[in-house]
Amino acid sequence: MTPRIQILPDHVANQIAAGEVVERPASVVKELVENALDAGASRIDVSLRNGGKTEIRVADDGCGMDREDALLALDRHATSKIRQAEDLARISSLGFRGEALPSIAAVSRFSLETASEDGVGTGVRVAGGRLQAADEIARRRGTTVTAAGLFGNVPARAKFLRSAAAETRAASEAVILLALCNLQVGFSLRSNDRELLSLGPATLRQRIGQIWGEEEASSLIDLDGPDGELGVTGLIQRPDEARTGRRRFTFANARPFVDRGLGRLVDEAYRTTVVPGLRPDYFLFLNLPAESMDVNVHPAKTEIRFRDRERVERMLVEAVRRRLARISSTPPLDRAPEPAAVVRPTAPAEAPRAAAAAGDGAPALVREGSTPDQFALFMTEAGGDEEPSEAGEIEPLAAQLRPELWQLHDSYILAATRRGLLIIDQHSAHERVLFEETMRRFRESGGEAQRLLFPLTLKLSPSEYSAAEELAQMLGRVGFEIEPFGDRTVIVRSSPNPHEHFDAERCFRDMIHELADGSPLVDAARNQHERIAKSLACKGAIKAGQSLSQDEMADLFDRLFATELPGHDVHGRPTIVRLTLEELARRFGRT
Repeated sequence: MTPRIQILPDHVANQIAAGEVVERPASVVKELVENALDAGASRIDVSLRNGGKTEIRVADDGCGMDREDALLALDRHATSKIRQAEDLARISSLGFRGEALPSIAAVSRFSLETASEDGVGTGVRVAGGRLQAADEIARRRGTTVTAAGLFGNVPARAKFLRSAAAETRAASEAVILLALCNLQVGFSLRSNDRELLSLGPATLRQRIGQIWGEEEASSLIDLDGPDGELGVTGLIQRPDEARTGRRRFTFANARPFVDRGLGRLVDEAYRTTVVPGLRPDYFLFLNLPAESMDVNVHPAKTEIRFRDRERVERMLVEAVRRRLARISSTPPLDRAPEPAAVVRPTAPAEAPRAAAAAGDGAPALVREGSTPDQFALFMTEAGGDEEPSEAGEIEPLAAQLRPELWQLHDSYILAATRRGLLIIDQHSAHERVLFEETMRRFRESGGEAQRLLFPLTLKLSPSEYSAAEELAQMLGRVGFEIEPFGDRTVIVRSSPNPHEHFDAERCFRDMIHELADGSPLVDAARNQHERIAKSLACKGAIKAGQSLSQDEMADLFDRLFATELPGHDVHGRPTIVRLTLEELARRFGRT
């Protein structure tokens, strides 16, 4: 009786394994380029014909192989990168699985030419997984792999390949992904003898410019370096440049991977700095101990499991949020976005008022209670040469740097710095201040409110009255003490007092209408606390066209720079536009 269980021939087993490793030409390109990188290549050249369906060729100048290693590399589970099971807990190489070459050779006409030093090398030819020849050849140090007629012996697989153009795009994306995290290596990609990419060694910003152009590169800002060996580095998009999020890449120890959850966390970190619906580009590099992540969870090595995912998530959000807090995340004057709507001043424009002289009653830059980090933030943007290290150093430094403040058209505050000029939208700035102060009230169980000398009696629509009843307790924590009075009427007995010109009735009516009927602003909020804080910030902030005294401008300025994200209002618009001395010199033809 013929046994039912049989051992598959090697070439059949390799074809089955190829289904996991070789999905399309781009998969072949990825595996071969990863091998070249692990071989220490400083230059990798990729060539495609017919999208890789006719031929894929990858050449490198890495360490190469001798004859024995070249033949062993075509056996399943053969690898130079793993010695024992414990090594799987601290993988640092890219192509560690040892299945790529035999899998590719099983579904193509395959050739391997390699040499470990200039002179004598080895040439191996395989067809459909069967060794055809292994010859001595003359060649320079490095390796060249050619895979022709992909899936020619597996017609059912070949039918699922897409057009040559689509396969070329996928292969190009695979090369770009690896080029972004191997900046010291030069890459080229040719399709049907036409050059698609030619990348020399570069910085990350330079490489992005090489691939997508200088406009994309200039829209990005550097993340602060990590503390010690752990942390997050890379580039993120300035909020005013955010559009559709087509270029969002994450790497762990120079290994590209896909994680939609981390992408959502980045979007969360951008909350209230971009208009809802826009998605910023980012190029993020996680620097972690190899043993803290498992890269062996997906056949294509596109996913990573982190041992302490909560720590990684916290580290990522903090790095992005910390960088967005700096003024340089806001647009310079020559790149400032067009506003969606402009509120025209209702009062006649005044001439700029000169600031009081230093030491003569001029407003202090930093309010009592500000932290050294907050003061250092402004010092960096203002061009200060010192950074305080102790809380007690704030006041002496503040006394040395008192900004000159002017109000322009009763709508903008101008602040001179050592590097140029900050133009602050007073309404947007106060929105940011009120939003963060209101959210802090919720965390601290409420805050001060002013008792109204004459309580407000307001008739509301059915939906507004229902919202007022539902949210009464939370509204009370931000200062609005309300009580039902029957027949869809409420009495407002107290209100917040965010500024001298605050109109409690108008603010409450506008807030209740927005909270009851919704708006793009509050609909994008995570919870009711944030809905109320956003609405109060928008409706209660100082308006454009409101004349401010010197003390009021100084107070707003100080409170803005004590917030977490001073450069952005709750709609995601900038609060600050920067005009540098370099830009002024360029405008006047001095450079």
